[in-house]
Amino acid sequence: MKNIILKVENISKQYRLGVVGTGTLSHDLNRFWHKIRGKEDPYLKVGDTNDRSTKGNSEYVWALQDINFEVEQGEVLGIIGKNGAGKSTLLKILSKVTSPTTGSIKSKGRIASLLEVGTGFNPELTGRENIYLNGAILGMTKKEITSKLDEIIEFSGCQRYIDTPTKRYSSGMTVRLAFAVAAFLEPEILVVDEVLAVGDAEFQKKAIGKMQDISREGGRTVLFVSHNMAAVKSLCTRGVLIEKGQIVANGDIDEIIYRYINSGIENDINGVVEFEQDNKPVFINKISIEEIDLQNNFTLTSRLKMGAKMRLNYAIKVTKPVLNFKTSVIIKTASNIVIASIRSHEMINENLMFEKDSQVSLYINDLKLMPGDYYITIAIADTHGPLQILENCFTFSIIEDDVFKTGRIPKGNNIIYSNAEWELN
Repeated sequence: MKNIILKVENISKQYRLGVVGTGTLSHDLNRFWHKIRGKEDPYLKVGDTNDRSTKGNSEYVWALQDINFEVEQGEVLGIIGKNGAGKSTLLKILSKVTSPTTGSIKSKGRIASLLEVGTGFNPELTGRENIYLNGAILGMTKKEITSKLDEIIEFSGCQRYIDTPTKRYSSGMTVRLAFAVAAFLEPEILVVDEVLAVGDAEFQKKAIGKMQDISREGGRTVLFVSHNMAAVKSLCTRGVLIEKGQIVANGDIDEIIYRYINSGIENDINGVVEFEQDNKPVFINKISIEEIDLQNNFTLTSRLKMGAKMRLNYAIKVTKPVLNFKTSVIIKTASNIVIASIRSHEMINENLMFEKDSQVSLYINDLKLMPGDYYITIAIADTHGPLQILENCFTFSIIEDDVFKTGRIPKGNNIIYSNAEWELN
């Protein structure tokens, strides 16, 4: 049987737009009057979807709508989505920082939250005093906190400054200490919202390792929000994808990451992407990418066999002459790990110039990629800087093949393979 430690049912959160306090008293009185009469909140049926890129027609917006999911004990759940999708709002509701407009949350045990740098810390208190303060907020006794104090201080790496007021800490030091408190005081549910991005590489590695330990060995639950897909993939077993305040996917973490990175990419079956002028992030309106396609042996495709030759074409529209043209193609994995950055100005000695509409073609003879899904970012620039950057604008797949002609297909949890010569003496 499933041991459900957290259950979210029909959670929605509505906010009123504009300046806080302007005209809200009348709305509050109206809500109160409906409530004492046993009527439904009159504002629950109004409000726009949480789409930050469009202008709404209502003064209310639904930051979250009808959120439902369950989390088992010991599970690490990744919550991912674009900026403004509603991830932080959801975690604030789970942490009881704010209350939902509708819906309910059922949980077992204490919830420790790392929502923002310094949340729950008093800047006038020392690091040591803040450890006791945070522990008390989490429901720990002074004796329990004291028993873990040395471990917390050692893990944070802030021994030298532990008796210094935290207002003199850097943001990275504050996060180190806050994470150590939350992790070592053994809450049943740990909520982490992007704060690890502030820490350095060493601390991020330690923190991810600690979260893996507390979930696998301690049987505690972690809710993890991050834009670092490599960290999400290594830590989480299941994921939830949020778009415009609603859950659009819930399942295996690899599938969720694929859908997240693939959102906004619309390759057709032949491997062609076209861009409308109004939707392009053009920084200087004199050159832009109109169309991208991928070819293998002059055939349009978005699926390549291992070791296949690849030709990437992108059509350039020019409105003004461009001197010293530069372009880059960046290839990433589905976990957002950069595999290669191929730059024209590092490979071509002469300065390129564009005076009319043209096509750029990149030939790669052997990608040496293992089977999987990959993403392409294209950038164009001139002497003055970027002209256009299309993030994750094209997706393609590498499929299995007997690349070494031995009757065996290379296996392994790796991104690339290598050709090599073996010699036995």
